[in-house]
Amino acid sequence: MKYKSQKVAYWFFALCMLLFSLQIIYGFIMGFDRIGLQGLHDIIPFNTARAVHTNLLVVWLLTGFMGAAYYIIPEEAQRELISVKWAYVQLISLAVVGVVAIIGFHLNHWEGRKFLEIPRELDFLVVVNVLLFLGLILGTLFKGKRKTTTALVLSMGLLFAALLYLPGMIWFDSQVMDSFFRWWVVHLWVEGVWELIMGGILSYLLIKLTGVDREVIEKWLYVIIGLTFLSGVLGTGHHYYYIGVNKIWLIVGGIFSALEPLAFLAMALFAVNMYRKGEKSHPNKIALFWTIGSAIVSFIGAGLLGFAHTVPQTNLYTHGTLVTAMHGHYAFWGAYAMIVLAIISYALPNLTGRKRYNSVQGNAAFWLSNIGILGMTVAFGVAGVAQVYMERKMKMEFMEVQNEIAIHFVVLLICATMFTVGIGLFIYDFIKYGRPTDEAMEIENN
Repeated sequence: MKYKSQKVAYWFFALCMLLFSLQIIYGFIMGFDRIGLQGLHDIIPFNTARAVHTNLLVVWLLTGFMGAAYYIIPEEAQRELISVKWAYVQLISLAVVGVVAIIGFHLNHWEGRKFLEIPRELDFLVVVNVLLFLGLILGTLFKGKRKTTTALVLSMGLLFAALLYLPGMIWFDSQVMDSFFRWWVVHLWVEGVWELIMGGILSYLLIKLTGVDREVIEKWLYVIIGLTFLSGVLGTGHHYYYIGVNKIWLIVGGIFSALEPLAFLAMALFAVNMYRKGEKSHPNKIALFWTIGSAIVSFIGAGLLGFAHTVPQTNLYTHGTLVTAMHGHYAFWGAYAMIVLAIISYALPNLTGRKRYNSVQGNAAFWLSNIGILGMTVAFGVAGVAQVYMERKMKMEFMEVQNEIAIHFVVLLICATMFTVGIGLFIYDFIKYGRPTDEAMEIENN
């Protein structure tokens, strides 16, 4: 059953693609800076490019999650969205906040806290925007005919993500206290409640794409929730090793960081197991590729690579190096970017009525982007290990080391070009699908 109010999701996905494109552009600016091609440096300094790049990552993923919720919740609740008009108001206000924030970064108007750089006055607008979003989603769910585990887990993740934004708005004069609570936002988002959002979207897609019974799939969600909260909350401790807090966090962070891969392992096993149990061959193979790929790559990027450098004895050397960039890029790609691309790939044929399930562009987008990001991860990893050895063992100066490892950024840019071609093909396919239509929704309903 499809609902006409699901069409609002399309416009969130469109904004998501636009923001993703801008994030990639700023990534290239940073990459060229790293190899000495600094033609834009006077206009867009490295620190500005970095702030825009990292903040756009957060914003485009959140936009994708919102689009996913607007698509999934009406179907799961079996009723139309309570107000489509206010959903569009929320979309426009979100875009306005994003534009103002980016302009502010270029004018050096920001807070300077990584991932949370947006000026304080915009924080309040973000809160209002998210409250409106939650009101629409939770109101639809509350008034719906049913409340599924999938919808509840997705909504719970979105609600907790909103609540955990608030600690980042508290002002502290102490750098230690500021860092302590900043990680409540950043870590508990990406290694906590965002995993619930991923789990909810993953559950929905597997129900639709594999044909496995809902009860079987949703039982796995309870396992994922348990492992996420078991490891994710106290796993925050691996960010507290060297910020000036009590040494107990070395023990707590080390132990629970070692458990964090379990949630992602559960999701990978969950996806592969449901795929094998599937009784029907869904025609939308590319959506299935993105779905299963997300579960597997997230385990490697977020689980294994995260564990590889969050153990205290290792993190003593890798902290603040490109090893973190290695983990971060592959983790964000697998756990969150791929699941957003998966729900977009599933939703577009239903919204537009155009069954471009397995176009050449769609398949090329999947493989080029995944091979490209893997190459980028390896380049970051090799550069990071070299950086660790030269800085921490040979005691070389930071900038001297950056010159020595510049060659690895040439490789990185080559792989990033392949990745960009893949994403470009995905966006091309998105455009070719066209806009959603009422006729398409009526066909689905029949």
